[in-house]
Amino acid sequence: MISLWRAAHWGYRALFLGLALLLLFLRLLPLGSDAGRFPGPDLILCMIMAWVMRRPDYLPVWLIAAVVLAEDLILMRPPGLWTALVVMGSEFIRSRAALTRELNFLVEWLLVTGLMMAMLLAYRLVFTLALLPQPPFGFAVVQVLWSTLAYPLVVGASRLVLDLRKPATGETDDYGRRL
Repeated sequence: MISLWRAAHWGYRALFLGLALLLLFLRLLPLGSDAGRFPGPDLILCMIMAWVMRRPDYLPVWLIAAVVLAEDLILMRPPGLWTALVVMGSEFIRSRAALTRELNFLVEWLLVTGLMMAMLLAYRLVFTLALLPQPPFGFAVVQVLWSTLAYPLVVGASRLVLDLRKPATGETDDYGRRL
């Protein structure tokens, strides 16, 4: 029984890694990337927030850091800056897992939206302090808005397709620990 519990955790971790690599591959494809177009949503960030909100034990911090650092390196962003912000944001949600379990979806959506905006502002603040060139602020805000609008779709797909749900109150794992 315990080996099955661990196998489910590793199965979801492998699934997350596969989905993240697929999304990164799709992001790299030159599909209509004309200059001046609206940016798409950051689906990897949406997936991280949705999964950590629902099952924080499925996504350890080292996996999140490895995926986002690889994304930083492949997309030629400053290595580690966005990774650190995503890790801090996911750990913020993970530390409040017991409190967010009973939230309805609208409050959860607002929490994730606020967190995404805070991460964007922190990212741009570091760029400004380091005097690095950055895309226009409106461009970055549009990406966060698209990510905010994509979040319910990612949550719905995670719930309906992958059966990733919040643990019920009092639910325990195979070790008898409360989830």
